[in-house]
Amino acid sequence: MRIGGLVKQSLLDYPNHIAAVVFTTGCNFRCGYCHNPALVLPQLYSQSDSVSVQEVLSFLSSRVGWLDAVVITGGEPTLHPHLPEFIASVKALGFRVKLDTNGTNPLMLQHLVDLGLVDFIAMDIKHVLTAEQYSRVIGLTVERTSAMLESITASIDIIGSSGLPHEFRTVILPNVHTPCDKALMALQLKGSSEYRVTSFREGETVGDYMLEGSTLYA
Repeated sequence: MRIGGLVKQSLLDYPNHIAAVVFTTGCNFRCGYCHNPALVLPQLYSQSDSVSVQEVLSFLSSRVGWLDAVVITGGEPTLHPHLPEFIASVKALGFRVKLDTNGTNPLMLQHLVDLGLVDFIAMDIKHVLTAEQYSRVIGLTVERTSAMLESITASIDIIGSSGLPHEFRTVILPNVHTPCDKALMALQLKGSSEYRVTSFREGETVGDYMLEGSTLYA
């Protein structure tokens, strides 16, 4: 499993817990607003702070009793076939695990839930669940996006029925999301009370490398 970064302590990424944050490399989306281009774009992988699995586990071993949890984010963690083994090693040290995902791999997600390997799941909802709208955010063609939507919907159902603490979240983008879109997204989540929206913030993004110019959502 390729790890592109490690934050050794965070008070923000896992509600009510002190956590380390592990960033996996690689993503099947190209969201222009994403602030982790070195984890998303293959031509930039060499710019990420590559860390071995053993280094991460060694660090976590030294923080038993000091940290409560580990957040696994990306990139998209569920693309990595060895994710269950890595999480099992983390859990064996006594840590809670929070997984951040875009929901495109429901088979992996269900596997992790069935094995009891995750304690909290956060899933990004990019837009209203139509190929035309979703593709505007994830940077893929409508055709490729359409093929992914069934998986995304399946992941929403898995998370909602898992019984685990969870949240769905959307970054609201200027000139992309409307107030009506926000209402529709909430409805498509079956009225989930665990839905959070945040605003786009400026900074280096994937879009800087994919489009001429630096402003995607102005």
